[in-house]
Amino acid sequence: MSTPRPGCETARRRALEIGGLRLAFLEWGAPGRPALCFLHGGAAHAHWFDLVAPAFADRFHVVSLDQRGHGESAWAVPPAYATEDFAADLGGLMDALGVPRMAFVGHSMGGHNTLAFAAWHPERVSAAVIVDARPALPAERVDRMRARGRRPPRLHPSAEDAVRTFRLLPPDTTADPALLEHLARAGLVARAGGVRYRFDPACYAAREPVDAWPLLPRITAPALVVHGEHSPILPREMAERMVAALPKATRAEIPGAYHHLVLDAPAAFVRALDAFLADAGVV
Repeated sequence: MSTPRPGCETARRRALEIGGLRLAFLEWGAPGRPALCFLHGGAAHAHWFDLVAPAFADRFHVVSLDQRGHGESAWAVPPAYATEDFAADLGGLMDALGVPRMAFVGHSMGGHNTLAFAAWHPERVSAAVIVDARPALPAERVDRMRARGRRPPRLHPSAEDAVRTFRLLPPDTTADPALLEHLARAGLVARAGGVRYRFDPACYAAREPVDAWPLLPRITAPALVVHGEHSPILPREMAERMVAALPKATRAEIPGAYHHLVLDAPAAFVRALDAFLADAGVV
């Protein structure tokens, strides 16, 4: 089966200055429609949703954001990568786009940022979709992340070498190899002597995630907690606990998928998201 054409081919590529930082994003659909924003995970970029976001372009004003320090967005100098910083970017983006309310779909780190923003600004969130994201990170995982972030970014001699060594984290996936190659190439930037990935190591070294468990009862928007059947990050029991803590939440499990379920099973994820948005009245 051939891989569908990546959605970025039909997207508008834009960048805006938000809070003094240049933030880049992919955009589909017409402004004025219900707004829908996709947020990638750590060390990823906006193209993670290339096989998902275009499915909603006929009904929504769709944005897939390169969060600060990722993709084509600017790095924060000095480093500012607390959950509060990421959440402030979301409010600033909405203001710049003239969007009073927005639905958010966040994977991993993006899901964590969605939880926080939806709790801190409930009046601005029409729906919150949490994709294989934990409300809180174990201390040992944060320690490993910060240690990894203190290592200098790897310079690859060529794009081919970078693509050949590209791996997801965690590594388990059933994604089409052609999609993974596309994601790898979309995340590269040329530098003297080679290429490297568009990611600020300080995003890990200076990461300051909040504990969002106490925030869950403050989220008033309809919420969907999505997890992969085989995910090591958000097992079913934790997803059920999240649903119980959220005032208006449902759960969807993607069969056969791991943590990177939007890559493993994009069509199944689109169906789950489409049904949720319709049920929530975000149309």
